[in-house]
Amino acid sequence: MDWGSVTAEDLLDALREVDWSLPPRPLPEFFSRFTVPRSYAKWSSRLKCNLYYYRTNYFIMIVVILALGFLTRPLAIVAALLTNLSIAFLNDSFAGTFSEKVTRTVRQFSPHLAAKMRPSLTPVIRGRPSTKRAVHICGRPRWVFVLIFSAASLVLWFVSCGLLTVLWALVIGLSATLLHASFRTPNLKARLNTFREEFRAVWRNYSEL
Repeated sequence: MDWGSVTAEDLLDALREVDWSLPPRPLPEFFSRFTVPRSYAKWSSRLKCNLYYYRTNYFIMIVVILALGFLTRPLAIVAALLTNLSIAFLNDSFAGTFSEKVTRTVRQFSPHLAAKMRPSLTPVIRGRPSTKRAVHICGRPRWVFVLIFSAASLVLWFVSCGLLTVLWALVIGLSATLLHASFRTPNLKARLNTFREEFRAVWRNYSEL
């Protein structure tokens, strides 16, 4: 594959389509040989090739740097969890499952309270149940939980200065990725991998004809 002619959009599309479940490359291979690219074209080609070939290693490296940054800000961990929960509540399946599990747990201690947490009945219009039904969590509209968790996460982000920590961790992780991908000389495995991906792309285009 001629990585010099690959655009950034092509690379992003390729990264979205690849299998991210592949194990990372071995560390001796990841830190084996570094050289300075001789031209801009060589650097561009090497950068795109390494970003694709060592994608799992780079992802793990960024996650580890983010985790180390969060360790210095314990409240930022709670803020991140609340933010993820507020986003997850927007998913109907997650909201329903969460409400069911919480109600089941509360029922073990207070059946009366659990009865109040039951989802509201489906409204009936002209003798037929309405297909439009607002999603409720523990007997309350979903937007109430989204608003509460979002507000709490914003307060914790502000108090813990976690946003600055995340930004610095991302800058460090992306800078380390850029430096490694720029100076890591692609080995034979990386080149064979690019040839294999090129063959798959050609075969995919041929099968679509």
